Amino acid sequence: MCRLFGISGGEDRVRATFWLLEAPDSLAEQSRREPDGTGLGWFDDDGRAWVAKQPLAAYQDLLFAHEARERESRVFVAHIRYATTGEIEERNTHPFEQQGRLFAHNGVVHGLERLERELGNDLALVEGETDSERLFALVTRETERHRGDVGAGIATAARWVAEHLPLYAINLLVASADGLWALRYPDTHDLWVLERGAGGTHGGRHLDAASAAGTVRVRSERLARHPAVIVASEPMDEDPGWRLLASGELLHVGPRLEVTSTIAVDRPPSHLLTIDDLEPRAAAAQLPPPPPH
Repeated sequence: MCRLFGISGGEDRVRATFWLLEAPDSLAEQSRREPDGTGLGWFDDDGRAWVAKQPLAAYQDLLFAHEARERESRVFVAHIRYATTGEIEERNTHPFEQQGRLFAHNGVVHGLERLERELGNDLALVEGETDSERLFALVTRETERHRGDVGAGIATAARWVAEHLPLYAINLLVASADGLWALRYPDTHDLWVLERGAGGTHGGRHLDAASAAGTVRVRSERLARHPAVIVASEPMDEDPGWRLLASGELLHVGPRLEVTSTIAVDRPPSHLLTIDDLEPRAAAAQLPPPPPH
């Protein structure tokens, strides 16, 4: 299953070090469950979006995935891809960038020809083959139609997909230079949020959090002194403050770490796919990766 991770430091630029796929087992063992791409997105001092990503398949170079990448940004997005649509190539690897925003997605959407017709000229925003990037283009279009209101763009796009396309899940993250949005829909996959005070539950502690599967780990000394809001596919530490988003819940983290939530999609999908409706590769990608040995 694709893994999503996002963090906002609010008004503070957070210096953080990321490890992607840090599982310590052998290459031969990893090749049996190797994800198909890893990526990290962030914003520089001028608010410009940057992405470092690489497609990874079995027996390929794992240097990118194991390398500690230290960056500074108010908002980060990280993604581990298990391919469902599109070849294992860099252009199909998350996060994607459009109009200065970053996007990562966990799920499956069918009916891409219908979605492409709906996009029309806005299909030019799409460079790769994935359902995810096409969904992002719809979000981008609707955001522009709502005069830059990202939350309205996400909600409108999600409601359109829920009404018109077969879907398995559309959990997603959208990031701007000073904001982070997260949508969980429907309740197929988990998406969690943690409003972390400075120093964590005990105060004075830096952030050192890792997914149970060993696919994402992030460390930030600065968060011993500053609060943050974290969104992830699973709780990444023992903090009791982790909260599971409701189905259809759209969460927004503002520039001062103000957190608001609304139910953006209040109806079930018109055509909810089951695991049996998916092609074998897509079905396998929806399963959580086994924990590291």
